Amino acid sequence: MLPRRLWCVNATDRTPADLLRSALAADPGRPLVTFYDDATGERVELSVATFANWVAKTANLLQGDLGAEPGDRLALLLPAHWQSAVWLLACASVGVVAEVGGDPAGADLVVSGPDTLDEAAACSGERMALALRPLGGRFPQPPAGFADYAVEVPGQGDRFAPFQPVDADGPGLVVGGEELSYAGICERAREDAAKLGLGEGARVLSRLGYDSWEGLSAGLYAALATGGSVVLCRNARELDETALAQRVESERVTHTV
Repeated sequence: MLPRRLWCVNATDRTPADLLRSALAADPGRPLVTFYDDATGERVELSVATFANWVAKTANLLQGDLGAEPGDRLALLLPAHWQSAVWLLACASVGVVAEVGGDPAGADLVVSGPDTLDEAAACSGERMALALRPLGGRFPQPPAGFADYAVEVPGQGDRFAPFQPVDADGPGLVVGGEELSYAGICERAREDAAKLGLGEGARVLSRLGYDSWEGLSAGLYAALATGGSVVLCRNARELDETALAQRVESERVTHTV
């Protein structure tokens, strides 16, 4: 058996896409995002390599088919979900500003879940819809005026290269009324990881939504910045304390948020 490569924080990692590349180089086979939907019973586990492949395909879709460019604003109307995490990293790969819960009417393009389609229709640019069904399934009938992500993404390339270099100091994320640069995301994520005591191999169970920095950090960025992984739980209110304790044990969770 080949020895597992030790995680090493690379000081040159100044964007979330850089962090993902370092994670892929360090240990592509380890889990990165494990997702539960406790309203449906869905569980999905993505290794670093599988997650990175989804990000590459989505970034190619974003840059190629949707024509997005660095600095464009994308209204991200998605809940805490593994596909939301993919879109956040795809935006960082292209240089697109992800506005979580942003106003579609003022955005260059919009990505919507099934519950926000009416709101998302206000976007005059490209519109992408996600069914958020188990195993990344498509809509039974594509929503009028939207492209179906599950139809469009499979044929995209498995490798991604941006047409233009991403400016780490440029705007990268808007959440809760606060705008962060890509470098700012990485810096804040490392600070949060230090406060939580996260390190290589940490496994964070998060029941927070993706509508705040705290939720995004606990449910994605802090673990990514430090060689950890996340157990992202949607609709966790369906769990009682016994079921939660069983999940913590079965998933080998080290930190709960």
